[in-house]
Amino acid sequence: MDYYPLIQLFFVFFALMAIGVPISFAMGLSTFATLALMFPIEKAIFILPQKMVGGFDSFTLLALPLFVLAGNIMSTGGIARRLIALAKIAGKPLPGSLAHTNIMANMMFGAISGSAVASAAAVGGVMTPEMKKAGYDPKFGAAVNIASCTTGLLIPPSGTFIIYSLISGGTSIAALFIAGYLPGILLGLSMMTVAGIMASRQGLSGSGLPTVSEVAFALADAILPLGLVVVVMGGIVFGWVTATEAAGVAVIYAFVLSIFIYREMKITDMSKVLLDTAITTGIVMFLIGISSAMSWTMTFADMPYMVQQMLETISDNPLMVLLFINVSLLIIGTFMDLTPALLIFTPIFLPVAVELGMDPVHFGVMMTLNLCIGICTPPVGSALFVGSSIAGIPVWSVLKPILPFYIAFLAILILVTLVPDVSLFLPRVLIGYGV
Repeated sequence: MDYYPLIQLFFVFFALMAIGVPISFAMGLSTFATLALMFPIEKAIFILPQKMVGGFDSFTLLALPLFVLAGNIMSTGGIARRLIALAKIAGKPLPGSLAHTNIMANMMFGAISGSAVASAAAVGGVMTPEMKKAGYDPKFGAAVNIASCTTGLLIPPSGTFIIYSLISGGTSIAALFIAGYLPGILLGLSMMTVAGIMASRQGLSGSGLPTVSEVAFALADAILPLGLVVVVMGGIVFGWVTATEAAGVAVIYAFVLSIFIYREMKITDMSKVLLDTAITTGIVMFLIGISSAMSWTMTFADMPYMVQQMLETISDNPLMVLLFINVSLLIIGTFMDLTPALLIFTPIFLPVAVELGMDPVHFGVMMTLNLCIGICTPPVGSALFVGSSIAGIPVWSVLKPILPFYIAFLAILILVTLVPDVSLFLPRVLIGYGV
C-alpha cells in the first residue's frame, strides 16, 4: 500500500499553514500537488476543478446561503435586543442573572442566526456593557458569552449540519436539525449550571422574580422572532417543506419582520446585508469545493481504509476507537476552524464510525459538538477572538475563567458519544428516522 501520496498531502498542507498561507489555499495547493503525483500533470489540472464543481452540485446546498441571509437580516433588524429582553426576564431570579441572560440569549439568537460568531458579536455587544455596569468581572462575562455562543451551532437551523449533510453523502438534514435540539439544550443548561456556581462564588445574586406584566411584555415582544423557529422546524417536521424551502421561508419571514413590522431596518440596508451574505457564502462555498477535491483525493489514495486499519490495530473496542476519534478532533479543533475541520475530517472518520455501527446523524452531532470546543480555544478559536474583542479585553485573560466551561463541554460530549438516544430520540419520534 502506497502511503507516499497521503504523506505528501498532509506535509504540504501543514507546511503551508505553518508559513501563514490561508487554509483554503493550503488545501487547494496540497491537493493539486498530490494529484500531480498520482496522475499526469495535464490530467491533474482537470481533476481539481471538476471535483470542486462537483462539490457545489447539490440542491441541498442552496439552504446554506439562504439561512445565512436570514440570519444577517435578523441581526440587522433588532431581533437580538428582543431576545435578550426575554432571556433577561427568564434569568432574573437566578444567581448571576445577567450571565444566565447571556447564555439563554445566545441559545435563542444562535438558533435563529445559525452562527456562533454572529451570536457572540450580537449578544455580547448588548450584554457586555450591562454586565460591566452591574459589577460583573469582564473576564467572566466574556467567558460566558464565548462558551455559550456555540449552542446555536447545535440548535437548528444550523449551517454546520447542512455542510455535514453534503460532505457525508446526503445524511438527512431534517434528522440532523431535530437531532441537534436535545444536545444543544443540554449544553446550554450545563453552561448555566457552571455560570451559576461561578456567580455564587463571586457573590452575584439574582434580581428577584419578574412581575406578570414584565413576562407578558417580553413574551409579546419576542414571540415573532421565536416564531421563525416554529415556522421553519414545524414545516420540516410535518413534511410541508424541505430544508432548502424552509430556508427560503426564513428569508421572507425575517425580511417582513425586520422591514415592515419592527421597521428597524430599511430597504437601503439590504445592500450591506446582501454583501455580507455573499462574502460569507463565497468563503464557505470555496472551502466546500476545495474540500470536496481534497476528500476525493484522500479517498482515491485509500485513506479511509488506512485509518480504519490503523484504528483496528490500536483496539477492537468501539468505545476506544470513538475515544481516539474524539481526542483527535479535540486536538484538530484547537488549530483549525470548525468548517474546514468538518470538511476535511468527516470523510476520514465517518466511514470508520459507520463500520462500528454508529448512525451518521449521531456521528454528525458528536463531531459538531466536539469541534464547537475548538472555536473557543486558542490559537485559532474564532469565537474566542470575537468575544474577547467585543469585551475589550486580551484573549489570554479569558482563558482562566473559561476553563470550567470546557468541563461542561466535555461532560455533554461524553454523554452524546456514549448515549446515541440523546441525538436520535427526537428524530425517531418526530419524523420516524431509522424506524
